[in-house]
Amino acid sequence: MSPLHWQKSSFSGTGSNCLNVAISTPGTIHLRESDRPEVILTTTPARLADLLRRIKAGGLDRP
Repeated sequence: MSPLHWQKSSFSGTGSNCLNVAISTPGTIHLRESDRPEVILTTTPARLADLLRRIKAGGLDRP
């Protein structure tokens, strides 16, 4: 696998807690936090879109 080219999310703002995004192949998205770059979440566009919809709808709020 070739090295990933990470891009800082435009919603991260400034500071040390930033979300980084990379795409390795069409349909494969990688996410990591800048303070723990060794932990990488790999997903698909459809699953990421579903997660974001649930977050925005409050579907993942804790009681």
